[in-house]
Amino acid sequence: MVYRPLIELVHQIAPDLIAVSGDLTQRARASEFQAARDFLKALPKPQIVVPGNHDVPLHNVYARFITRFGSFGQYITPDFEPFFSDGEIAALGVNTARSLVFKGGRVNSGQVARIEERFRDAQDRVKILVAHHPFDLPEHLGDQDLVGRAKMALAAMSRCNVDLVLSGHLHTTHTMVGRSAIFIQAGTALSTRERGEANSFNVIRVDADHIAIEQHSWDHRTHTFSSCAAEEFHRAEAGWFRA
Repeated sequence: MVYRPLIELVHQIAPDLIAVSGDLTQRARASEFQAARDFLKALPKPQIVVPGNHDVPLHNVYARFITRFGSFGQYITPDFEPFFSDGEIAALGVNTARSLVFKGGRVNSGQVARIEERFRDAQDRVKILVAHHPFDLPEHLGDQDLVGRAKMALAAMSRCNVDLVLSGHLHTTHTMVGRSAIFIQAGTALSTRERGEANSFNVIRVDADHIAIEQHSWDHRTHTFSSCAAEEFHRAEAGWFRA
């Protein structure tokens, strides 16, 4: 029921870029990846799509530890560090999912180095990082869900002035301002595992010194997505702050 209204609304919004922050499947089965592929094909392009921990096979030991992201690469994209750049933004995806960590995720030093390398030449654009696991969370949520080596990654983001960090994993929506970046946690657009929050997605409008975030949430009564919350951020000399 949510599927078709979501696609129609996204086409009406006509985004310049779509970011999908992982967990396209529940158990990384081929049929689930096929359905996810069809869904992504129905959405506008370009897209940055990264895997989540649910996109790693759970019960098939060979697939989990040997082929790992084989189905994701076959059905979704073989590029695990997708990059998009135009005159206003530079967006990079990073794969934080791991076979050895069933729910959590992590980044390694090579990935962190490539984040800095990619964004080094994008100083005139708003820099956006897309990952499944969060790199920073409000204090009341604790740090158990943070990506492994988050501090190392955050230091690199600060050095190359990342502006926006988009993540998923928690199935709930929130935004916060960290050291130098705005951290946006997406809800779940289609999953029935709502964690007490209706299906939703974020629309982010970006200018050089201004970012607006609008959450669209599913209304079970009208069977439509509608705008339910909005926030604005402005850039100052010390970094981003909430308007």
